[in-house]
Amino acid sequence: MLENLGFRAQALPETSLADLETGKELIDTGACCPTLFITGGLINFLRTRVAEEGRDAVVNGYAFLTVGGCGPCRFGQYRESYALALESIGLPDFRVLMIDQYHLATRGDQEEGLSTTFAFGLGFMWVGYCCDLLDDLEYATRPYKVTPGETDRVLQESVELLYEAFRRRPRQRKEWTTLAWYLTTRYFQRVLRDVYVKWCVIEVDRLRVKPKVKITGEMWLHHHEGAGNYRIKRWLEQEGAEVVPSQVVIYPDYLIHCAIQKIKQRRDVVVGSQLRIAAGYAISWLLHHEYESLRRSMGNLPRHLPRQSEFALLAAPFYSYRLEGGEGHMLVGKALHAYLRNLAHMICELSPYACVPNAMSVGAMANVLGKHPALLYAPIEVKGDAEVHALSRCQMILTEAKKSATREFDGMLSRTGLTLARVREYEAAHPEIRRVGTPIPDLGAVGTAANYVLYVARSLGLPSPQLPASVPATEGHA
Repeated sequence: MLENLGFRAQALPETSLADLETGKELIDTGACCPTLFITGGLINFLRTRVAEEGRDAVVNGYAFLTVGGCGPCRFGQYRESYALALESIGLPDFRVLMIDQYHLATRGDQEEGLSTTFAFGLGFMWVGYCCDLLDDLEYATRPYKVTPGETDRVLQESVELLYEAFRRRPRQRKEWTTLAWYLTTRYFQRVLRDVYVKWCVIEVDRLRVKPKVKITGEMWLHHHEGAGNYRIKRWLEQEGAEVVPSQVVIYPDYLIHCAIQKIKQRRDVVVGSQLRIAAGYAISWLLHHEYESLRRSMGNLPRHLPRQSEFALLAAPFYSYRLEGGEGHMLVGKALHAYLRNLAHMICELSPYACVPNAMSVGAMANVLGKHPALLYAPIEVKGDAEVHALSRCQMILTEAKKSATREFDGMLSRTGLTLARVREYEAAHPEIRRVGTPIPDLGAVGTAANYVLYVARSLGLPSPQLPASVPATEGHA
């Protein structure tokens, strides 16, 4: 996306424990692990570049682009941490460009090396869409793939397709023509269709009984894949689980929801407030509409994008939507949404060490567990160098989740009258259902294997068992 706009772009290397140690050396050792890892990763990268290219070439030819904001967490202090570390290694004039999370506008001017435009902000949104869809498909496929390594191979090919699509996408000259192009083009749908074709041929065995683990928590940690969160998503898969990741574009939708609620809560009469509320709802509707349009291009295989109103409604008895730090009410809302809608057997919440917003949500979850004692919840405080302790805590809850998934699967076989041998016979007669491209509808079971049994039973014309209905949002609110 950045190269299409005329910039040279490069991602920082994957985080490592060496980055954590460098971060601890140069900034406050009590900082949260995302700050330590990112600062250390940036400094180690720059030290290598300076050694190879020289100080002046690095200062003049490189800039660090990241996201900043404000709130009760230290999200707004990241820039100060970077500045302190850069000064310590003799690069105080190195450029750090911060994109404001609320405005997608840099805190600087064009002379710093980056000027954000309408195409810049829209590009970020569509990158988020495509990455979310691909991320969802990856984690739903890999635990059940038959050929080792095939999921990662197809994933890399898909990333390359998307890379070329964003690099070569048409550029518009004016803001409104840019917006119109993004809202009317079928360009990305065609690319995602090509991606979908690649995934369709992967053979999977959906009869593997695996608990579903919903990942929530601080945004960097639950989207990260590397040493910064102990590579916990890959670890969960190795331990026999299916990971349910969170979407990136949920967060901008959350910011829109917060803006709407702020306007509604004002007691003074604000000129045009109703118009601004309507505009907020319209933007949120467009966000979901575009996501669903791209999702259909991938055969409706990735999950729907949840509604913020549902998160807020489910979390309301336990956490006020007016507390906006970090992901706010979404941490409680996501947990209840996954549990009450039969979307996961277990919730794993990743929190940075001493993170204020996450500490508040973990406290609120104690009340949630009192009302819903069957909810399996593993809060993991990530320090970066306490992997054994963190993963052992997660493993205790995961053991219960495995038992729950096994009971559900065995119960589904019993209630439908099927056996594993009968299901295998059906697969042999209909080999297409062992491909990713054959969508298995959600029939009410939590686990993929249990839901698959229901699908085969329905295909064979067997009576469908009555399953417990998911709890409506209004009941969660009560």
